[in-house]
Amino acid sequence: MDLTNYIASIEDYPKAGVTFRDISPLMADGKAYNYAIREIAHYAWDKEIDMIVGPEARGFIIGCPVAVELGIGFAPVRKPGKLPREVVSADYEKEYGLDTLTMHSDAIKPGQRVLIVDDLLATGGTVKATIEMVEKLGGIVAGCAFLIELDGLNGREALGGIDYKVLMHFPG
Repeated sequence: MDLTNYIASIEDYPKAGVTFRDISPLMADGKAYNYAIREIAHYAWDKEIDMIVGPEARGFIIGCPVAVELGIGFAPVRKPGKLPREVVSADYEKEYGLDTLTMHSDAIKPGQRVLIVDDLLATGGTVKATIEMVEKLGGIVAGCAFLIELDGLNGREALGGIDYKVLMHFPG
């Protein structure tokens, strides 16, 4: 199935010169959404994954159904102040400054094998911060999976050699 047919491209959003890749049409089509989730789950089967980790908000949209498909748990990664218990945090660079992500400090048990799932791999800041938190908690990042990779933005460098799966490529 060609999933690129289910991605809307919005020019100059959220600012001039940026093309936003909207996954809403993919989510609105049950067959396409199911296909994408099963492709990521299939990638994860032989990795002996114990937990899915997904950054807000689109990482939840993709990661939760993958976790259900695999019969395992899901741990959310959120902005500061959104999680109610003790957290670990990691800072990451954005185009215009620093930002922070957090995760419950008991979300990952030492030795658990983790698959990080998100909608998009661009510059890699979000996934790098997520990897840092998983490893800080003693987890093993066994892989990463993304619906889309924006080519030319070098996001894969942030993975540091971690195996990953991408379902679609678009220019960055």
